[in-house]
Amino acid sequence: MAQLIVRKIEDRVVRQLRATAQRLGVSVEEAHRRILRQFLLGESGPPPSFKEYLSAMPDAGDDSLFTRQRTRSQRQIEL
Repeated sequence: MAQLIVRKIEDRVVRQLRATAQRLGVSVEEAHRRILRQFLLGESGPPPSFKEYLSAMPDAGDDSLFTRQRTRSQRQIEL
C-alpha cells in the first residue's frame, strides 16, 4: 500500500478532520482515508461500527421520555 503525506493544510481543515474522526470514533488517519475514498471513488466505505452508529444518533433528551405513567387500575392491582 502506498503512503500519502499532505503538507501545508490549513488549521481549520485539520481541526475539522480531528472532529470528524472523534465523532466517528476512529483515528484521524482512518477518517482521512474514508474521506478520500468517498470523494474520489464514490465508496461509502465499510459499514459503521456499533460505536459509530450510536455516536451518530441525535440526542433525544433525558430518559424521562421513556417513563411509563401508571394508571389507577395498575396501582389497584399491585395492592
